[in-house]
Amino acid sequence: MKQYYLAVDIGASSGRHMLGWMEEGKLHLKEMYRFANGMHQEKKSLCWDVKQLFAEILEGMRRCRKAGKIPVSMGIDTWAVDFVLLDEQDQILGQTVGYRDGRTKGMDQEVYQIISQEELYGRTGIQKQIFNTIYQLMAVKKQAPAQLARAKSLLMIPDYFHFLLTGVKKQEYTNATTTQLVDPKTNEWDMELIEKLGFPRELFGPLSMPGTAVGELSPEIQSQVGFNCQVVLPATHDTGSAVLAVPSNAENVLYISSGTWSLMGTERMEADCRLESQKANFTNEGGYDHRFRYLKNIMGLWMIQSVKKEFVENHSFAEICEKASQETIPSIVDCNDDCFLAPSSMITAVQEFCESTRQPVPVTPWEIAAVIYNSLAKCYGDTAKEIERLTGVKYDRIHIVGGGANADYLNRLTAAYTGKTVYAGPTEATAIGNLAAQMIQAGEFAGLREAREGIFRSFSIKTYGPDGKSEEKI
Repeated sequence: MKQYYLAVDIGASSGRHMLGWMEEGKLHLKEMYRFANGMHQEKKSLCWDVKQLFAEILEGMRRCRKAGKIPVSMGIDTWAVDFVLLDEQDQILGQTVGYRDGRTKGMDQEVYQIISQEELYGRTGIQKQIFNTIYQLMAVKKQAPAQLARAKSLLMIPDYFHFLLTGVKKQEYTNATTTQLVDPKTNEWDMELIEKLGFPRELFGPLSMPGTAVGELSPEIQSQVGFNCQVVLPATHDTGSAVLAVPSNAENVLYISSGTWSLMGTERMEADCRLESQKANFTNEGGYDHRFRYLKNIMGLWMIQSVKKEFVENHSFAEICEKASQETIPSIVDCNDDCFLAPSSMITAVQEFCESTRQPVPVTPWEIAAVIYNSLAKCYGDTAKEIERLTGVKYDRIHIVGGGANADYLNRLTAAYTGKTVYAGPTEATAIGNLAAQMIQAGEFAGLREAREGIFRSFSIKTYGPDGKSEEKI
């Protein structure tokens, strides 16, 4: 009898329920449900509708029951940094504000009056992002101190959903590291830092690793979905799950978790909290089994997604890739420039950057796409050199996982710009990594090494040599 496992993977714009099971030595996937997500304006804040999201989680579970595919366990992963504060009755205090909200403006300086940016990086290894939890909490402290005073629990978004399912509160490690409040040496909350910042100590309990069993569904939830199962922590930060699914056990491997953002880095056993890493804008996020994701946040497919919306005709990404590959325009833009974060027109932003740097200005959709793809690949090449310089390791391969693994032209360019062999796939890395953590816990895989070997043999992966040629592994 098949043992089913359920991964609920929720991103900033959508979520889905993916069932996984082993059959003839391979991991199989089936999407059971998909739903929309997004921040909405609530009074003056950009917020998440966590009540609606939880309703969607339950609906997807009911779809599994209707299909007769009852999971033995399930786990939820989401984006990072956002959280809820709960009062003594476990009710949410205030709004569930999202990371794009402007409440953190100036909160970095409030933090740096207490601890310098350099010392903060040295203590946590986490790169500065103005939306990190540390700055969000400082905003609550300054703007709504009564809320913070009443708070009895702090749960990251997936931790909160696991609590609603089981009635058990657990704070998961990989997502906790993105708060910029975890000590990478002890792998626990930095209580000295937390107290120095004036955050209530009681909000921060023991951290739990991916693979930890949270508990069974509460009787109330069982009655709503029609079955019972274990809730098991995956790497609840979606990038943590995606990197878990990188199908390689080699030591000299770079990865790119490729989606709206590109997270490029390598896996290490110790965090690198040196000033050199901070200046290069690298972060040390917690990973499975206390590994560290030493990575850089790069503008990813956001640029091509944005220009696609502006094109008059509705072209597929595959068509855009193919047409762009036939262009010869040499212009390159800095993908990480702030002008590309949220322009009113991405096409205009690309054109103006080229004009201001005295490069040929792209005009047609295919020229614009070619400039973006080449610029991303060059950024990957530059980042690979940075990682090699900082780690002292020579890497000979790059694994691209996530939706961007389907971008054939970009994969070929990445191989060419980096001079390294590129392995593209699997595309459903986040859900696969979520499932893998559950399946290791259940004994389907003996550990991380065996899970990655299983992922490699279960999914088609394309190989790209530096010459640009590709060969698909079946």
